[in-house]
Amino acid sequence: MRVVTRGDLERFEHLHLSPDATFSDASRGRERKEVPDPLRTCFQQDRDRILHSKSFRRLANKTQVFLAPEGDHYRTRLTHTLEVSQVACAIARSLGLNVDLTEAIALGHDLGHTPFGHAGERALRKARALYRGIEPLSEEADDLFRHNVQSVRIVRQLEKEGRGLNLTLEVMDGICCHTGPLQAFTPEGRIVARADRIAYITHDIDDAERAGLLTEEDLPLEAREVLGRSSSQRIETMIQDVVRTSAEEGDIAMSERVYHAASRLRTFLYENLYEQGDAKSEEPKAERVVMSLFTYFVTHMDEVPKEYRLHDDAPDVQVADYLSSMTDRYAIRVYEALNVPRGWGLRS
Repeated sequence: MRVVTRGDLERFEHLHLSPDATFSDASRGRERKEVPDPLRTCFQQDRDRILHSKSFRRLANKTQVFLAPEGDHYRTRLTHTLEVSQVACAIARSLGLNVDLTEAIALGHDLGHTPFGHAGERALRKARALYRGIEPLSEEADDLFRHNVQSVRIVRQLEKEGRGLNLTLEVMDGICCHTGPLQAFTPEGRIVARADRIAYITHDIDDAERAGLLTEEDLPLEAREVLGRSSSQRIETMIQDVVRTSAEEGDIAMSERVYHAASRLRTFLYENLYEQGDAKSEEPKAERVVMSLFTYFVTHMDEVPKEYRLHDDAPDVQVADYLSSMTDRYAIRVYEALNVPRGWGLRS
């Protein structure tokens, strides 16, 4: 039985991938040099390192949209991540791009998310702003915590007891640029940014319908006519459109018609699901939990686990690292331990 080596895989890429692909043997490398793996490409190594990390496992108990939902079929941050990976890899494969790089970026893109989803992110940003004497709604405060930047911080210096995962620059760039104004420098990274939006606007509708908060008829007619009338139809429409349009234009793109319909659907979700409505009713409580935990730990730094105090960072940075690593249920458990009285045992 023949062994397939890293060299074989690298040659396979050059033979079978598009000239526009990011080739693993042409990677910009890692911040710390290391001996290459004999069997895996550098991007395959990165994928495996992310998959086996503690921060990846924690995604299973972090909120996507619904806080602590009753039911087994609502998305968590982990299932969202896997769906992004599936969409992104389908697009990359059809365009002849590097699927291993695409998968690594997709699996790592949300590692830095706080407990309670974007509600936790807002609360942590506000808490740090108040700690530093910055107006919470200012642009300066906006930069105090962003989950994409935190994701890079995790893989760069928090995982592996402060050593980080030492990922390639292509993967870290794709993780950082999956949201926000900057575009990834690889087409694979730009695919993940597009796949993230495709995944969440479709599966968040699915969850909202399951919760009885929306029906298909509530969705904008234009979006239904262009994208389809079910989650599977919408995903298929957008994947095929990205593949077709990207092939025509030479970069990762959607057609104007599909992009406009998807944007209309996203705006609808922000107006009716993300920023108000029953799905958001518990968010003020979640924000209070995060704010309270921050206030406590920033004045009790000795109680912050050592793994978050290994680097010479300001106290609010170290506390933000600790709190953002928490799962929803762990954050609630710590909050209760600090704030809820325990019963007294009486002697007979």
